[in-house]
Amino acid sequence: MKFNNKNVNISPSASIGKNVKIGDNTVIYDNVIIGDDSIICNNCIIGEPLNSYYEYPDTYENPTTVIGKKSLIRSHCIIYAGNVMGNYFSCGHRVTIREFTKFGEHCSIGTLDDIQGYSEFGNYCRLHSNVHIGQSSKLEDFVFVYPYVVFTNDPTPPSNVCIGPIVGAYSQIATGSVLLPGVKIGKHCLVGAGSIVGKNLDDYQLAVGTPAKMIKDVREIKDRETGESHYPWPYRFSRGMPWANMGFDEWIQMNNE
Repeated sequence: MKFNNKNVNISPSASIGKNVKIGDNTVIYDNVIIGDDSIICNNCIIGEPLNSYYEYPDTYENPTTVIGKKSLIRSHCIIYAGNVMGNYFSCGHRVTIREFTKFGEHCSIGTLDDIQGYSEFGNYCRLHSNVHIGQSSKLEDFVFVYPYVVFTNDPTPPSNVCIGPIVGAYSQIATGSVLLPGVKIGKHCLVGAGSIVGKNLDDYQLAVGTPAKMIKDVREIKDRETGESHYPWPYRFSRGMPWANMGFDEWIQMNNE
């Protein structure tokens, strides 16, 4: 990949790490910190000012925006000020991430995703393309969200109340599902494709339907190839996961020592 650095605008107050590559037509605003070995592709905006800049331009100060080391921001992305991306963050094209969102390490965000700010993501979260996350949502570690999923946050629209869903660690939210405001999904849950979830789910639950209903414990679901229990999925899936070379139990034990 060749970076010509044409028409690149970097604020004097930005801090750019070692070996950072910045593509053409990219703007990096005040108080942006970019970690070593990161790549910012063409036509990106990093540290986009908040609405208050346009209301009070004389007194506005851009909140600090942090992109961790070895991150990859693909073309035409807009990352607002006040966001924090952990190390090894990556995203697809035309992603919008609104202000004061925090990501852990090794998170991946798909093309055309829309993150509406004031949200929190743990480590190793994976959002596929065309996902909408409403404000004040929270995803714990290793949550996977598949295409066209929507997290909503207003229980009585239109209102000033903003209560995003909370999704527990290792849970999977399948394609086309909608999580209603304030719903709490437990750990190791599976929400089936096209479901509308309006009630809380305990740990290890499979929920399917509109409205979604708890069907069974996910540990009863069999792998189609082996016939053995597929869940908890970390015992069956390790691609790109930190336990890939040691096994899930060994990784858990190592991290608890």
